[in-house]
Order: sequence, then structure tokens, then C-alpha cells
Amino acid sequence: MSQKVEGEIDHLTIWYSRSQKLEGEICNITISFDWSDGLFDVTWSENNEHVLVTCSGDGSLQLWDTARAAGPLQVCKEHTQEVYSVDWSQTRGEQLVVSGSWDQTVKLWDPTVGKSLYTFRGHENVIYSTIWSPHIPGCFASASGDQTLRIWDVKAAGVRIVIPAHQAEILSCDWCKYNENLLVTGAVDCSLRGWDLRNVRQPVFELLGHTYAIRRVKFSPFHASVLASCSYDFTVRFWNFSKPDPLLETVEHHTEFTCGLDFSLQSPTQVADCSWDETIKIYDPACLTIPA
Repeated sequence: MSQKVEGEIDHLTIWYSRSQKLEGEICNITISFDWSDGLFDVTWSENNEHVLVTCSGDGSLQLWDTARAAGPLQVCKEHTQEVYSVDWSQTRGEQLVVSGSWDQTVKLWDPTVGKSLYTFRGHENVIYSTIWSPHIPGCFASASGDQTLRIWDVKAAGVRIVIPAHQAEILSCDWCKYNENLLVTGAVDCSLRGWDLRNVRQPVFELLGHTYAIRRVKFSPFHASVLASCSYDFTVRFWNFSKPDPLLETVEHHTEFTCGLDFSLQSPTQVADCSWDETIKIYDPACLTIPA
């Protein structure tokens, strides 16, 4: 079992916010699951609103059903070190999960099967991020401490493209929702870089401004050239890489490392982020309330 570090959690809590308000307060229902080690990531099923997968420091993935108060439906333990990233495929016709681990491997899973379908090898350091393409079936990306971004093909059971994206550990990557060839990486060197898979010799954009490592980066689901990043510098920054001055806004409302963020899929202006200061902030940044 791995040693627990500050900022890790060993339980999963799910909050449902109803639109109906009672005496001015949102009524919340909380579902909480406990696990025996720190949990690093979580992903929802794409075909069942009650099912999700988490990954943890003991090398395992856990399949949960929010309609059941009991323990996990299934536990799959094949990674030999911490599992830092997990993602559920987004393309129709696929129900696959991909996980990235500190053991330098990526594993492919079918949630209905109790063991991995395939193990992808090639990275030479910790894998921090694994994410499916929202456009191309059977294609996912991974980002690693070996300073590379890699594009993998499930059908070919191997790597398609290796991009030496930074001269530092890469902690996060994401696919553009509007361009199947465009990805962004965020790294310990404080930079964000955009990559066109048709020509990876140099980045198509570079965004500078963070002062410490970038922990998470996300493309907007509503604007093709807008993205957000959060960092160990306690800030969340919003960018439009198509503009001469790409930094749209810097949000500073945390007192510790800002580690996670995501755009709402329902509201074009809403964002959620979370921090080691033990808070989740849900807000509408000013830059998203006006046309980007």
C-alpha cells in the first residue's frame, strides 16, 4: 500500500444539487463511499448515470453504483503502483475505460470484465493523465513524467505518435472538442502547449503566465479556442489561444494548490474547480459571460 500524501482522499462523496431551493439554500443529497487508500481520479459511465469508476494509490480501480449504498461492484487490481488517471470512452459504440499508472503502463478495461483487456507500454516515467479522444473511436492520449505526449490506437494495440512536448514532466492533457487533431498539454515548466497531430514538429500555440506547475487543463465544450488551466500557483486561468493577447482572466480564490477543474456541459459560463484548501468553487468567470 502506498504512503498517503497531503491532499489525497480515501473516500468518494457525490453531491446532487436539486434546482428546488428550501429557504434560500440548495437541497443536497450526499452519497459517500469509503476506500482503503487515497483516490486520485474518477470518471462517469457514458451509458449509465449511476455507474462510475475511481482509481487509487493501491494500484486498483473500483466500479461503483450510486444506486447501491454498499461497497464497489468490482475491484480490479493489476497496476503495481498508484493509478493516477482513469477515463471512460466518449465515442458511441464503445464502453471502455483506460487507466494510467505510476508503474509506467496504461491499461485498457471493459467494465463488464474483471480483468484488463490490454496493457500498453512505452512510457519511461510516471503516467499522470490518460484521456480518450471525443472524436476518434479507439484512440486515447497519455501524458507522462518522461516529457512526452503519446497518442495510442486500441485496434493496433500500440502507440501512433510520440510527441516530445515539453522539457519537463507533463501533468495534464486534453482534446479539443471541435478539432480531432488538436490537443493541449500542461507541464511542470509552467507552460501550456497546443499540438496539431498532423504536424507535431512544434506546438501551434504556447501559453505562458502560470508561475508554478500546471496541474490540470481543459478545453471548453462551447468555444473552440477557449481553455482553462489550474496550477500549484493557486490560480485558475482562462485563455483564448486564437487572440494576440490570449490570457482572458486569472482567478485567485484558493489558498492552496488548485488541482482540478472542469467546464459545465449544461451552462456555457459555469466552471468548477477544487483545491488542497479543501474547497470546491463553482462560479461564472467574467470572461465567459461575454463572447470569447
